[in-house]
Amino acid sequence: MSATESVRANYKVRASELLGRNWLNTGGKQLDLEALRGKIVLLDFWTFCCINCLHVLDELRPLEEQYSDVLVTVGVHSPKFEHEADPDALAAAVERYEIHHPVLDDPELVTWQAYGARAWPTLVVLDPEGYIVAHLSGEGHAQGLGSLVEELIAEHEAKGTLHRGNGPYVAPAAREGDLRFPGKAIALANGNFLVGDSGHHRLVELDAGFEVVRTIGSGIKGYADGDAGTAQFNELQGLAALPAELAAELGYDVIVADTVNHRLRSVNLATGAVGTLAGNGVQRLLDSENARKEIQPTELGTDALNISLSSPWDVLYHPSGKVIIAMAGTHQIFAFDPRTSAVSVFAGTGLEGLNDGTPHEAWFAQSSGLALDGENLWIADSETSALRRIEVQDGEATSVNTAIGTGLFDFGFRDGDAQQARLQHPLGVAVLPDGSIAIADSYNGAVRRFDPATKTVSTLAKGLKEPADVLVDASVDGDPVLLVVETNAHQLVRIPIPAEALVLDEGASQTKRPKTKVQAGNHEIVVRFAAPKGQKLDDRWGDPTQLKISSSPEELLLEGSGTSVGLTRTLTLNPEVADGVLHITARAAACDGEPGGEIPDHAACHLYQQDWGIPVVLDAEGENELLLDLRGVN
Repeated sequence: MSATESVRANYKVRASELLGRNWLNTGGKQLDLEALRGKIVLLDFWTFCCINCLHVLDELRPLEEQYSDVLVTVGVHSPKFEHEADPDALAAAVERYEIHHPVLDDPELVTWQAYGARAWPTLVVLDPEGYIVAHLSGEGHAQGLGSLVEELIAEHEAKGTLHRGNGPYVAPAAREGDLRFPGKAIALANGNFLVGDSGHHRLVELDAGFEVVRTIGSGIKGYADGDAGTAQFNELQGLAALPAELAAELGYDVIVADTVNHRLRSVNLATGAVGTLAGNGVQRLLDSENARKEIQPTELGTDALNISLSSPWDVLYHPSGKVIIAMAGTHQIFAFDPRTSAVSVFAGTGLEGLNDGTPHEAWFAQSSGLALDGENLWIADSETSALRRIEVQDGEATSVNTAIGTGLFDFGFRDGDAQQARLQHPLGVAVLPDGSIAIADSYNGAVRRFDPATKTVSTLAKGLKEPADVLVDASVDGDPVLLVVETNAHQLVRIPIPAEALVLDEGASQTKRPKTKVQAGNHEIVVRFAAPKGQKLDDRWGDPTQLKISSSPEELLLEGSGTSVGLTRTLTLNPEVADGVLHITARAAACDGEPGGEIPDHAACHLYQQDWGIPVVLDAEGENELLLDLRGVN
């Protein structure tokens, strides 16, 4: 096996049984591998907080439809956050994301461990005889999966071991109501509210009493510009109202983050007309050549309709004239100039994690909420359970800082000093009249408050069902109140801003994945990658593979940290550090073409990337090699 390409091994591994707490989308039936024998089974290890997992759900839909009589996808839900282990929260997520395959609830990570999963998302392919034929990590594998499914169909039809027919999916009952999993909301100049009705794939205008005034969008998932009755959205989220003078100049009033369509849309409130401002509908991936060089272009151009975006989750109009975008799918903050159609990267390298510094050094993790504080920005950085701040001068980001949060695997419900405080997957943020910051702390079911003057955290409200947004509501008589979008209760609620906030401590937590026992001293890292059939490694600029490795704490690694080509690395682990986390990013670039041949002109190219955060504990009986699959085929 070479350092850059792996080949099929000459052994077969029998798949482990699918064990968990319960099954969803099966009509109450409990499934096992025997019930799936004769089908090609695709195990999708996911967790509903993870944007990459949501991308994979959409990538798999065409494959599930095309091969519905031979392919059964099984979602194995293996939670990252405590809230995701709640069976009601999981059932809501399965409904919200319109998952049309069986889902195994695996709260104790039993099946996750049995299949050696180490990252979200992980995909494992089983053949019709119940043997494992492939392990894949990350997203972007749909084309290769299609080729693999075709190979397995041909092989097992010839052997007589493929059974065609319907799979075990049973659709749940549909939900009724004016709103379905609403995401974000804004106040309009007329005193009403505009809500991103994400589950109905439309906009809803509500009056001050939350009665429906009108809807914009057909309510059918898809993509189409047009009038209020025919336009289509796909799980839209953030909204931004433009100043009246600029709206009159441009001919539209509101910009919408059309998340799953990977586009920015425009809405004219007077006519209900919907248009497209930016995005070509193709999910943005890092440029393969520049990704290897650790650089990405800042200015992406003015041909906005031909620029790829990736799951824009929130949008905000900035006084510089730019629209700021929380680009959750690439873990970055983008900017869009509505006058020139220029698209640019405002801050963030695209690497997932928590790292402060200059805009070109900072790491974000699925940023999902934005708020304006003068020129500066507050960010709800969901996957790091963090509140971040971007300092802005003359319309340009100058630095990124963290107010609350410590990393990808640390969360909890703890008030007090901000350095010790913990959130759990926040999605929304707003600046309160006194200058403090309200946070929609989604997975804690709470609205939290950060005071920049005292650098302390408190709780304004709790007992909510996945609040996704919060704003200050001055539409009723009296003092301003909080308006909260309570996603899993399918409603907006008003909450008074208490004179005295609560100070609570329900503990700090970490993602409860089992720690890998490793020996001190030399430790080998090996990442398997095999290009899909019809693709070859893109070696036009040298070795097309790369490993980036670091650790928390830094002292865990005596040698082996940093970035270099190749998919193998020897680390030296410090015997004086008891435990920690290895952070590993693997990349491989491949293009359409045959192995051994030249890459054709204008060939489609693909960058495969996965980030692993692997908790380890030093143990004399531990392992001295870690094998990871970027795309491993047996």
